Amino acid sequence: MQFDLTDLSLFRHVVEAGSITHGAERAHLALAAASTRIRNMEKSLGAPLLLRNRQGVTPTPAGRTLLQHARAMLAQAERLRDDLGSFTGGLAGQIRILSNTNALTEFLPEALGAFLAGHPQVSIDLEERLSDEIVGLIAEGVGDIGIVAGTVDTGRLETYPFRSDRFVLVVPQGHPLAARPGIAFAEVLEHDFVGLDRASALQRFLAGKAARIGVPLRLRVQLRSFDAVCRMVEAGVGVGIVPETTAQRAARTTAIAIVALEDAWAARDLTLCIRSLKELPPSARQLVEHLRRDGV
Repeated sequence: MQFDLTDLSLFRHVVEAGSITHGAERAHLALAAASTRIRNMEKSLGAPLLLRNRQGVTPTPAGRTLLQHARAMLAQAERLRDDLGSFTGGLAGQIRILSNTNALTEFLPEALGAFLAGHPQVSIDLEERLSDEIVGLIAEGVGDIGIVAGTVDTGRLETYPFRSDRFVLVVPQGHPLAARPGIAFAEVLEHDFVGLDRASALQRFLAGKAARIGVPLRLRVQLRSFDAVCRMVEAGVGVGIVPETTAQRAARTTAIAIVALEDAWAARDLTLCIRSLKELPPSARQLVEHLRRDGV
């Protein structure tokens, strides 16, 4: 039985994505090559690693055991790369970050851009997830650094404040809701929405809130960015929910109005979470310190 690091990385991606297709994309492999690698791993082991069904794939007991060891071995390989980086002129390695939608779109681009400019040998794998998913995945060792809403229970993870923001409702100027100083999310559900792609963490979060209220979101258009949502709202397609920082920036150039959301979950104190600062690879520790300074 011989598995190389590419095999282990692919298997981890496949299990975390719940799909060989999506796992192959994350591992930057062609689907045919990824499928062949998985089959060869199972043949080498002499036992199935994945249960395949119409919804995707899930690990078998052998697969779960392999996943646990794969994560540990890949993390050790990253630490080795970081330690050897000192002999090549600086830090090296890959840092895995799991972030909610708000932090990913509003705060991370500039913060990560500044860090990467000073660390050319470091690469970052950035994935969008729901805050409660991120906590579990960081605890399991799937990622190095998580950025979550401050309302989420982070358990025994180490946490540090990052940024503060809040979600607001944006409507076209002249819309019946435009004159309201504030509104509850439940009241907005009678209107058509412009939102992010259904796979986005925020859109799944809002859909869950609507489902608990008992009224589904009436999504007319799904887009890839908050700025695009604001432009579509301006065109009168529907209303949208975006971070206040986005709304204020968009309001300078588009004909939209901003209405405060009165729900407690609209306030977003963003938090960095990690398993242990001292156990992180050197590059990841430096990134945590950079993000903490950036958030001050």
